[in-house]
Amino acid sequence: MDSHPPSGHSTHSSPLWHLLVEYGDIFAGSIFAVLTYFFHLDGHPYLAALSGAIAIGAFSITVSEIAEILAERLEEPYASFVLTFSAVVVEIILLFMIVLESVHAPSALETVKGGIISAVIVDMNVLLGLAVFIGGLSYKEQEHNEDTSSTYTTILLVASSSLLVPSIIHYADNGQGLFDASVAIATVLVLFYIAIFIFQTRTHSHFFKATAKSRLFRIKKHREEEDEDEDDNYIFDRLGNVWNFVAIFGFIFIIGALAEIFATDGMQVAADMGISSGLAGLLIAIIAVSPEILTAIKAARDDEIQRVVNIAMGASTVSIMLTVPVLMGLAYLNGITLTLDFNAFQIGALILTIILAWKTTDDGETNYFEGISHLMFFVSYSIIAAMHHGG
Repeated sequence: MDSHPPSGHSTHSSPLWHLLVEYGDIFAGSIFAVLTYFFHLDGHPYLAALSGAIAIGAFSITVSEIAEILAERLEEPYASFVLTFSAVVVEIILLFMIVLESVHAPSALETVKGGIISAVIVDMNVLLGLAVFIGGLSYKEQEHNEDTSSTYTTILLVASSSLLVPSIIHYADNGQGLFDASVAIATVLVLFYIAIFIFQTRTHSHFFKATAKSRLFRIKKHREEEDEDEDDNYIFDRLGNVWNFVAIFGFIFIIGALAEIFATDGMQVAADMGISSGLAGLLIAIIAVSPEILTAIKAARDDEIQRVVNIAMGASTVSIMLTVPVLMGLAYLNGITLTLDFNAFQIGALILTIILAWKTTDDGETNYFEGISHLMFFVSYSIIAAMHHGG
């Protein structure tokens, strides 16, 4: 995923090309950010939404690159926390800006709900599927800690099942008590996540660390350790942890400003084009998750499938258990009522995704066919999301 070249390669190119390769995401983000503001002020919502999406994606890649540098300096599960939280913050910003648009367009809340579910669908099917598929082409089978996937799929199944409660109340009791039920479930999710955090970092951290590595990976890692002093031209590699965190928050602030324009013009574009809330939420999720996808693909090619599982399932866990309560709280503070009445299609797809992930990872080994299975599921979900207008 890193935009900067592998060690030893940068010395053979011109300084200008070197800068473009290493900082291409920042250059692209800056250019398209300027275009976004220009198109927005000039009344071109289609161009503003498109350039805004590109700028957000580019700066998100930068955030992910810095997070990966920090992750390499930490041990699991903290390394994956840095990667997943940086991506989820971008997701929350994007969805919150769309929540604010619900004041003018009530359908925006359905897009937000679709975005919450789609983030998990994309993490568990596109991110995991692509990484497992590409890794499976390079290595016949890749091994990871089966306790990791077993624990995460259990957590996700419980969390997704809890989202059924407000939905059942919505359909069974005509919405009476829906908001109270949503608040109760959001509170339970936060408390459950606190228990999970303690489980991951204190009592059972070994569940989330690799137990086996292929011979090729060990050789590759040894060579990287020998050459690591050569790959120090990238500015964020030279910065300390504190300054890298400052840089991450700085780029996230820029993303937040761009997200406001993207939400305003994007909702107008969606309404004009008749894009369903499910498809709109899916597009937002892809923008938010794209840097993680690149990180996971790189990890899979380096035979670090354990990291892939940690990122995919860890991000999905945070998406449900923290994104939902945070968005509800932010919406409430802005006088907007966000409830958890997801439709049957969304909940069904969520639960089936978790079951599929459980089946493809429960033995601690992955291969390219299991990656294809996840990608097939995502294609089917995307088709239905594009055609489904039932809210």
